[in-house]
Amino acid sequence: MKTPTQLAKIKTTIREQISGNIMQAGQKLPSERELSELFSTTRITIKDALTSLETEGLIYREERRGWYVSPQRIRYNPLSRSHFHQMIREQNRIAETKLVNVRSEMARGEYAKALSVDTITPIHVIERLRYIDGRVVLFVENCLIASLFPDILDENLTLSLTQCYQEKYGYETRRSHFDVIPTSAPSHVAKALNLAEGQPVLKICRVNYKQDGILMDCEFEYWRPDAMMICIDSESQ
Repeated sequence: MKTPTQLAKIKTTIREQISGNIMQAGQKLPSERELSELFSTTRITIKDALTSLETEGLIYREERRGWYVSPQRIRYNPLSRSHFHQMIREQNRIAETKLVNVRSEMARGEYAKALSVDTITPIHVIERLRYIDGRVVLFVENCLIASLFPDILDENLTLSLTQCYQEKYGYETRRSHFDVIPTSAPSHVAKALNLAEGQPVLKICRVNYKQDGILMDCEFEYWRPDAMMICIDSESQ
């Protein structure tokens, strides 16, 4: 029988501490230096073990703050029509949204491509941070074709845009297209999510069409990968 490596022993020990509720969700782990002393190994080995556990979604890292035990992942069904706050509330968690920035510009780059518009088309870009149980987990850019949403920047943009579309403009999302891409966090996303630049994130590009088939907006979501799982149940839709 093959003897477990030191790396495997460290991972097993921490995993058992978490699964046995000895370490609770949100609890900070000892520092890498303390763990290296505890396991009588190098900080490089500790870092490799922690990074592997992060990939499994058991722990997460805050830039310049350390490592923490991950809360239970929320379930994200792209086919559901529930907006963010409703989705989180239905899972008995607490959602919060903060507005980061709003700008109006001409469509360009991936914005123009996702919206299928010319680069001279005016758009609004709404940047928001979203929290679950007080922890920031999602940076989202909503890109709106400006001509379809007059005066939308006067609205409370921390609330559901889906509801705003329905109540103010009579728009309902009848079809959406999703692209899900594991990638690395660009600098502005990393800073917002308390990540190191280049850390893994899950990027979801969602393009929304209203009831008459006209494309109206798109979203670029950057998720901490330990915070959510994608679950699709086509029969329930």
